[in-house]
Amino acid sequence: MATVVLRAEVPVEGDALVELAAETPLTEAEAAALYRRALGDVAETVESSGAGLLVTYPGDSEGQLRDAVEPALGDPDAARFEPQVGSTSAARLGNTVTHLLDEEGETSVGVLDPTAVLVDRSTIDQAAMTLRRHDVVVGPATAGGIYYAGFTDTVDFTGVDRQPMVETVVEAATEAGLSADVRAPMPTLATPMDLHSTLPILRARRQAGLVVPERTSDYLDELGLRTVEAEQKDGIAIVRE
Repeated sequence: MATVVLRAEVPVEGDALVELAAETPLTEAEAAALYRRALGDVAETVESSGAGLLVTYPGDSEGQLRDAVEPALGDPDAARFEPQVGSTSAARLGNTVTHLLDEEGETSVGVLDPTAVLVDRSTIDQAAMTLRRHDVVVGPATAGGIYYAGFTDTVDFTGVDRQPMVETVVEAATEAGLSADVRAPMPTLATPMDLHSTLPILRARRQAGLVVPERTSDYLDELGLRTVEAEQKDGIAIVRE
């Protein structure tokens, strides 16, 4: 069976999406609320794909994450919750993937950013199909980050979260003698640059009457956030209407 893992942050003020609170008009409370809505939307998408859903959590935050995830699911029991184990982010990633592949006998493991709200069922299904032909599949996000990393075999996960992570993961795969594939890029909400990319896509999809991640899109609309031209390095800024 294929499993998709959401490696969650503590979904509270001061812990979730702190970069957004520091560099955009969002407050820490709003950033945490946005994170919870994104997590619900992404969990719902994973459930709809038919993949097994595993949410890994730091510390003692299981209850808080259940409160964010379970109401979004058709079957609240569809999600598993397990603690993150490891002294670094890379170690926690490696421990989860290795455990699922080697000890639980999963055929493939996909690790999906909990804020990758533009991911739909077909994105997950296509990644799973690609994992039948390649050992490692990476989905790039903004500025060298990733929104997805899929594995049918393990690699040396030491330092695998080093940026640009899309290159680091593929390098780890090739050094292990594994085949790798890189999917089309897709932004998340993890960084201000990601939000710059995701926000206008969501607004455009809503204006066109297309499917959007409802919890996230509704909340961003409620906040009145939008991107505008600006006299700065990247030429855009996020403002409140």
